[in-house]
Amino acid sequence: MTSKSSGPNTPSGRNFGVRVKTAKKRSLSSTLWLQRQLNDPYVVEAQKRGYRSRAAFKLLQLDDKFKLLAPGKRVVDLGAAPGGWTQVAVERVKPQAGKGKVVGLDILEMEPVEGAITFQCDFNDEDAPDRLHEALDGPADIVLSDMAAPATGHPQTDHIRIMGLAELAYDFAAQVLSPGGAFIAKVFQGGTERTLLDRLKKDFASVKHAKPPASRADSAETYVVAVGFRGGSSATRNARAADAED
Repeated sequence: MTSKSSGPNTPSGRNFGVRVKTAKKRSLSSTLWLQRQLNDPYVVEAQKRGYRSRAAFKLLQLDDKFKLLAPGKRVVDLGAAPGGWTQVAVERVKPQAGKGKVVGLDILEMEPVEGAITFQCDFNDEDAPDRLHEALDGPADIVLSDMAAPATGHPQTDHIRIMGLAELAYDFAAQVLSPGGAFIAKVFQGGTERTLLDRLKKDFASVKHAKPPASRADSAETYVVAVGFRGGSSATRNARAADAED
């Protein structure tokens, strides 16, 4: 049996572009965004396959390369809404066959994903790690984060905001990952990612960057893939010890 491809089949020879007229109540920027969506093969393919977002293909492509989402793994998707990455995780680890578990967390309300456990909560909440551990019946093997703050149009500000989310995601991951586990997170190239990378290189056996084909060419986004968790950094361990003493 052949597995699903991790991208759309590109038509050869012809390009059927869709042009969108600017409506009276629609700004030029929203018109251009809509036109890009309608002409995006990943958007079209996501609709065909029932994925909730084109971002599903980014995780498919990352996993095709690094082969982390094996059946039986326990996976956490942070900032899971609308659920595209959660859907991919369910497909690959097969919790419905009793071979793994997938938990999606988001502060936003999200439609349930068949085969996954979803919580509407802030993963920074004090009880979030314990709730997750209970839902997974143990620590996580993989923590995923495709979180991004709404774009401001100012590259430096956007970079700082997304790196802040990535660092928060790793703060959480360091509390819930099992030894040998993996962490995948969206980051933006721009200079301030060094702090996070230094932490990951101390805590994991391997840290690599990857930009899947589904990432738009004009986007500064890339993904950090850290494999072989060796335990949290000294800063993380000290923070845990302080919490335990309170």
